[in-house]
Amino acid sequence: MGREAHANTGGQTRHVPVMLGRCLDLLAPALERPGAVVVDCTLGLGGHSEALLTRFPEARLIALDRDREALRLSGERLAPFGERATLVHAVYDELPDVLDRLGVPRVQGVLFDLGVSSMQLDEADRGFAYAQDAPLDMRMDQSAGISAAEVLNTYPPGDLVRILRAYGEEKQAKRIVAAVVREREKEPFTTSARLVELIRDALPQAAKRTGGNPAKRTFQALRIEVNGELSVLERAVPAAVRALDVGGRIAVLSYHSLEDRLVKQVLAAGAATTAPPGLPVVPERYQPRLKLLTRGAELPTEEEIAENRRAAPARLRGAQRVREHLE
Repeated sequence: MGREAHANTGGQTRHVPVMLGRCLDLLAPALERPGAVVVDCTLGLGGHSEALLTRFPEARLIALDRDREALRLSGERLAPFGERATLVHAVYDELPDVLDRLGVPRVQGVLFDLGVSSMQLDEADRGFAYAQDAPLDMRMDQSAGISAAEVLNTYPPGDLVRILRAYGEEKQAKRIVAAVVREREKEPFTTSARLVELIRDALPQAAKRTGGNPAKRTFQALRIEVNGELSVLERAVPAAVRALDVGGRIAVLSYHSLEDRLVKQVLAAGAATTAPPGLPVVPERYQPRLKLLTRGAELPTEEEIAENRRAAPARLRGAQRVREHLE
């Protein structure tokens, strides 16, 4: 997972946004017009936003993030662009309200990069990463909502099993939850290392031999639950499509099959005719609103994965708004 990796060049850390060139190329035809507005729904450390402002000098950027620390750091990074960049503290399903407040009825481009930003993964006290011990927090906006520790310590066992299966695609959910429930009665969970150790002990040997760190799926499931990621995405992608001007383009980077499936469904529905079967001529109001710009999901190149291992699971889908939606 991860939006931008840290790559060391001559002792300096630079941020490498995932599939950057391809995202810019997908959006380019819509953003080369003067006065174009592009929304970066997942600002993170600002790598994609900086590249958008640099490549499209006539464009104006609106960027959203629920993480105040990300907004602060990106604000410094994007300061040279002055008033061309508007940064907003918001979750991406709040896009319609944000555009309304800013008096922007339609936009020409929208980008979503759904990975956890490397800042969140690399900051020890956030609890996103299973590779280091940290408080079990996982909230992208640390001023709101419940932490991963609260989920683990208070959810009924049935709910925990459902979350691990649905959001982590964890086949051993029952075993893990049985161990969690046993352990939380002795002492509530507070840190990630104890959870990682518990998962290692709970899994049968065969399950530990495949798919990297055995805690990975549980951590993903907790993060999605804590941040309401899938329900937010379910609202956000259709809202972004509605905000697009005719000719406008959307690009979405997903990092696991649940997200990618959801994005695929929304874009495919927009690209399909809604006409009842059997009509000899399809009236305008039933014509597709979107044209798909990617054949299936595009994957990062081997070179990119070698440079940025967090790009490995990325899946990119794009679409163009081709007509108004006539109710």
